[in-house]
Amino acid sequence: MKWLIASDIHGSAYYCEKLINAFERERADKLLILGDVLYHGPRNDLPKDYAPKKVIAMLNAMKDRIMCVRGNCDTEVDQMVLEFPVLADYGIIAVENRMIYATHGHKYGPDKLPPLQEGDVLLFGHIHVPKCYTENGILVLNPGSVSIPKENSPHSYMTLEGNLLLWKDLEGDEYQRFVL
Repeated sequence: MKWLIASDIHGSAYYCEKLINAFERERADKLLILGDVLYHGPRNDLPKDYAPKKVIAMLNAMKDRIMCVRGNCDTEVDQMVLEFPVLADYGIIAVENRMIYATHGHKYGPDKLPPLQEGDVLLFGHIHVPKCYTENGILVLNPGSVSIPKENSPHSYMTLEGNLLLWKDLEGDEYQRFVL
């Protein structure tokens, strides 16, 4: 199974469309969204083509292929318009002998780890910067942000197929890889 992993769309119809194009180009089976789907939040500028209603329509059209966790900008109101679950604080994915704990990062993250064992993976969004490092035997991963990247990082996503992780910009150009 091939996963496309993305975070922090923040209501940008422009970047959501680019993400869906990447999903189709990658021929991914599932889209994992690490939160902050519709709202941009008070600390961020409006992303390009901020149009949450368009984002709703685009994502609802592929609702059966989406797994999503709740971000700090996601609310019960968002769940009323999105036709796939968005309010879970985390999701679990098993890859070979590793557990991947997928979360947004505002409750659990690198500074406050969830209950994980050595060899497990923390996958989070929230900071809008791609990451890949090991801390206390736990692999810490972040796909970056689809719409509002920070620290001069690209508009990006990750793919996970088998035990291979690839970081790519929204045009599909790979810039980092890691084997689990």
